[in-house]
Parts: sequence; structure tokens; C-alpha cells
Amino acid sequence: MQSPHRLILASTSRYRRELLERLRLPFDVEPPDVDETPLPGEQPSTLARRLARAKAAEVAARFPGAIVIGSDQVADLDGLPLGKPGTRERAIEQLSAMRGRTVRFHTAVAVRCVAKAVDTNELATVTVRFRDLGDAEIGRYLDLEQPYDCAGSAKAEALGITLLSAIESDDPTALIGLPLIRTCALLREAGLDPLNP
Repeated sequence: MQSPHRLILASTSRYRRELLERLRLPFDVEPPDVDETPLPGEQPSTLARRLARAKAAEVAARFPGAIVIGSDQVADLDGLPLGKPGTRERAIEQLSAMRGRTVRFHTAVAVRCVAKAVDTNELATVTVRFRDLGDAEIGRYLDLEQPYDCAGSAKAEALGITLLSAIESDDPTALIGLPLIRTCALLREAGLDPLNP
């Protein structure tokens, strides 16, 4: 039976769209209009959660009958937030700073539905250990992958995996951009079960 509520992914990320497609639920994509600038002194995990909620809320306000999913990811290097690099130069800076270090990737997901008074969110944190990367390795990786739209320049679902020595997570897809275990739990709370839509 078809769910009476429309499902919307509040995101411009192709990675999140591809992950949500795994659940085989029909959904639409609406880009959220949200300023992603960190607040002064804002911790990376707090930033990720705030932005996920803001994205879901902004789109839910436009589509009050829909169940809306918002998500955001922020890399955390000793409390310093690392977002999408945007440029090769910035990606080199990020990867150089992370070599031989442990970085935490905070991925928040929020589900909101105005009509059902649903407003929930969860945070999945993935701990990633980077190898002690050489300059040539970083340059070659960027030539091949061009991960300028990925938090921390680390595209772990592709060649970025070669940069790492370990990944620790209880929600494996969180590192790619959408924690599907937590997303499924929040959707069930909202009355939409992927196995019984």
C-alpha cells in the first residue's frame, strides 16, 4: 500500500540521493535554502545537527504534508570543522592536515513532517584514521577523484579508501553522507516503514 505522505530529500547531494534510493521508496528531491556558515565557536557535531535540522525544516515549511529528510556532514579535526573543499588548493590543505591523524566525520539526519508534528534527528559519528600520506599520493588522488564536493576531501566509497588505515562506525553509510540505519529508524517513527510502505 502506498504511503499517503510524500517523501522528500532536502538535499542537492547526489551521494545522499543514491543512498536513499537503496531503500526503494519513491521520493522527490528539493534543494534547501540554508546558509551553511558555521556559527562562531560552533562544534562540528553541533553544526552538522543544526544544518540537518535546518534543511529539513526549510523544505518541510514549503511542503507541510510531506515527510522530509535533511542531512549534513562535517569532518572534525580536533574540534576544527572541515567542510567541502570546493577547490584543489583547499583539498590539498585538508588532506595534508589530516595525514597520520584521526578524524571524526559527523553525519546528522533529521526527519520532519509538519502535518504529523514529526521533528526528530540523529547523529552518526564515524572515526577515520588517515595514513601518513605523501604529497605525491595526495596529488594523484586529487587528479583521479576530484572530491571537491566531499567533506574533508575524503571520498571513502571510491579512491579515498586508499588514504585510510581504519574506519570505525555503527552506521556504515554515514561516511558517504546519509546514515541509513538511523534514517530508517526515523522514518519508522514518522510512520513510513521502508519494508512496509
